[in-house]
Amino acid sequence: MAWMYLFFAGLFEIGWPLGFKLAALNPRHHLLYLVLSIISMGLSGLLLYWAQRDIPMGTAYLVWTGIGGIGTVLIGIIFFHDAVTFWRMFFLSLVFIGIVGLKLAH
Repeated sequence: MAWMYLFFAGLFEIGWPLGFKLAALNPRHHLLYLVLSIISMGLSGLLLYWAQRDIPMGTAYLVWTGIGGIGTVLIGIIFFHDAVTFWRMFFLSLVFIGIVGLKLAH
């Protein structure tokens, strides 16, 4: 159950930078997106807290930030046309390999 909490914590970790981006792009609804960002931060933190009851702190934190970071980069690429370069994808894959390795080593 702890790994499920951690996975969803990582997904909510994606929510707050996405909310900030949407707030910047949509000034008319910026308060809505900022509120959604704050809610996402809170849920992400709560789920990380629950996950850390059974997963070592360092492992949980690295997996949490990795899911958030990778997810944010992918959303940026898919929806906001962020750059896709060989080196960017290479280093992103190293983060992914590290997350998988930590899960396997747990």
